[in-house]
Amino acid sequence: MPYKSGMYTTPEDRPIYRLLTGHDDRAFCERVSEALLQGWRLYGSPAMTWDEEGGCMKVAQAVVWHEADVVK
Repeated sequence: MPYKSGMYTTPEDRPIYRLLTGHDDRAFCERVSEALLQGWRLYGSPAMTWDEEGGCMKVAQAVVWHEADVVK
């Protein structure tokens, strides 16, 4: 059943706001690209931080459902 928040219906019962996170690699870029193809929009700038323990760069990108009217 799709997620309903007022008049917004999203795929896979997701909220209208999502924060995608992961390693800075091709798989993360593909997840963001897939979200865009499904109708999500980028929300704000991506964030990056170095994970000292894991020895890798971690990234985050917020997306909102295309119909959502959000304030930045």
